[in-house]
Amino acid sequence: MTTKKATKRVLGRGLDAILSSPDTDITSKDISGNYVAGAIAELDVDSIDANPFQPRSDFDEMMLRELSESIKAQGIIQPVTVRKMGREHYQLIAGERRLKASKIAGLKTIPAFIRVANDEQMLEMALIENIHRKNLNAIEVAISYKRLIDECDLTQEKLSEKVGKNRTTVTNFLRLLKLPPEVQIALRDSSISMGHARALLSVEHEGTLLRLLKLILDEGLSVRQIEQIVRDLNHPEDRKKKQKSPGMPEKYKKISSELSDLLGAKVSLRRNNKGAGSIVISFKDDEGLAHVVSVLEKR
Repeated sequence: MTTKKATKRVLGRGLDAILSSPDTDITSKDISGNYVAGAIAELDVDSIDANPFQPRSDFDEMMLRELSESIKAQGIIQPVTVRKMGREHYQLIAGERRLKASKIAGLKTIPAFIRVANDEQMLEMALIENIHRKNLNAIEVAISYKRLIDECDLTQEKLSEKVGKNRTTVTNFLRLLKLPPEVQIALRDSSISMGHARALLSVEHEGTLLRLLKLILDEGLSVRQIEQIVRDLNHPEDRKKKQKSPGMPEKYKKISSELSDLLGAKVSLRRNNKGAGSIVISFKDDEGLAHVVSVLEKR
């Protein structure tokens, strides 16, 4: 029995054509068949259509082959998740790697958890499932967060609850999308780390930012090194102060060492460029203080 098609809310740019199609709307389909929503069943792999909202577009062929070999040996450990579209007709919500690897392994059926989901729920579930993949890179996570906010009408606060991350973490990932494409590609390809990218976010001038990226790639600069370079760029006055402050001349270091030996206590000598300064004598207890005073009285 068909039901009246529900009025749908537009989720975001680029989805109108998909979401307005009856092919992706559970309410326009006859969902009768051998299996019902809520069941876990063995489904024909050819009866499951790809998820049109799948956020992940590239799959490592070698990893798929390895997974297919594991499936041949041990079978499918975790069922895929599908929604029922019609009689013996399903659409994948989560588990595309498992489905692809099962087909490579030559399986005819695959265990699947069947549920009913509208288009917005479908997109949200696919994105959240994708986010929790272990091998997802930082840019893929950031794009998924952005899509959840834009296309599922979520606030950062609500998003952080759904993905189980604190809001600061969510914000840090979203900020990565403000970086130039060259930096995003380097991060996506693991040529630089999340720490490098976060340090580069503080660089306002794009030309300077790209030169720093080249330095990281060519010279293998660490996150700490790039953070220091960025600090120097953003606060040149601090760098000038450091350059203007010479170290303690050797002869004054020698005086400090001689006084320490004489008094049997640590002596720190401070002196500015004009010659003014101070001498600080450290002691551990009253006995140490008495010893210092005794030595000074004898002198």
